[in-house]
Amino acid sequence: MNTATAIAADLPKRTQRETIRARVKIWWRELDHTLLGLIILLMAVGCAAIAAASPAGADRLSSDEVTLNPLHFLFLHLRWLGLGFVTMLALSMLSRDSARRFAILLSAAMIGALLLVPFIGTEVNGARRWLNLGFSFQPSEFLKPGFAITLAWIMSWRLKDPNMPVFGLVTGALAVVVTLLMAQPNLGAAILFTGVWFVLVLLGGVSFRHIAGLFAGGLVGLSLAYAFYDNARHRIDSWLFGGTDFDQVDLAQRTLLAGGWDGVGFWVGTKKFRLPEAQTDYIFSVVGEEFGLLACGGIVLLFFAIVLRVLVRISSEENFFALLAAAGLTAQLGGQAFINILVNLSLFPSKGMTLPLVSYGGSSTIAVCMGFGLLLALTRRNPFLTRETAGLRTLLSEKDGGLFGKERDR
Repeated sequence: MNTATAIAADLPKRTQRETIRARVKIWWRELDHTLLGLIILLMAVGCAAIAAASPAGADRLSSDEVTLNPLHFLFLHLRWLGLGFVTMLALSMLSRDSARRFAILLSAAMIGALLLVPFIGTEVNGARRWLNLGFSFQPSEFLKPGFAITLAWIMSWRLKDPNMPVFGLVTGALAVVVTLLMAQPNLGAAILFTGVWFVLVLLGGVSFRHIAGLFAGGLVGLSLAYAFYDNARHRIDSWLFGGTDFDQVDLAQRTLLAGGWDGVGFWVGTKKFRLPEAQTDYIFSVVGEEFGLLACGGIVLLFFAIVLRVLVRISSEENFFALLAAAGLTAQLGGQAFINILVNLSLFPSKGMTLPLVSYGGSSTIAVCMGFGLLLALTRRNPFLTRETAGLRTLLSEKDGGLFGKERDR
């Protein structure tokens, strides 16, 4: 083979490498580096928190025959977190259309999986929420990011045709998901999905005069759940009338306050060993005991910074679907963190809900990373383009139903 032939044969490979390099440069330029930095910081905080909580979880699972390493859960978490980080970066490279398609397919697959849970699901602590297909996972965890984006896609149809019954469609989708979740039972996830739905319909066209009706409907639904749904009644009763030394929420509060402002020190805490799920549901309390209330306040501020950063990013977003999808994902991730923290503060009934990227998680860590990856994809923006519209500010300033208010219709 002569030199000219060799160069010609090498051209396609060179071109492919240059194309990949160019795409990576574009991705990096469009990526919200501040949001990525906040997420990485949250991951680092989570590793420190799990290192503190791991001895309690390992001690609870150890027996006379098997003694687990005190850092057992940290080592497992680092493996899952590594896989989750790669997944997050991969999803952040998707275009908005590709992210939408991925979310729709994910939602369809996970709803199908939820339908299988009552029949072949694995029961843990009285709840049948997991599927074991060679590895164990909760379909509801993976449905969370897909559900938010799918509802946003349906709501965006109204931009093309104001007469489309998008409110009925998204409400019907919510009813299906909530019914499947309540059958497990999983009241906490049902409340979270309802919250995401509420945020999207509020931004997507429901006028403020209808909010009171939605709020009243929520109270009626919660009352019915308390009256006819044993799991909800037991959770609420435990929260309202609990307070014994063996009550989970009370134990969490005692552990949280045990460290004072600056904590008792890393691996010095003892009350964490009484918590049933120190490395997952009640890790915020472990942080309070060992690192102090100031560290807990730092975690709250970190989640607040992530939510605020996304809101700032989409405040001038022109793409209505991207605006709704990013808002829905932020409501889902921020809402989950908010509920977990309130449970640890004894301000909300126990829900069995983890603190995103701070609690230990196997497949749930992958699911949270998927949510953040899709959020990074949806908030990507060409820094050289000037935004002419007010985006989210327009939605919030309209008095009669957001984007679809009377003033807009004129």
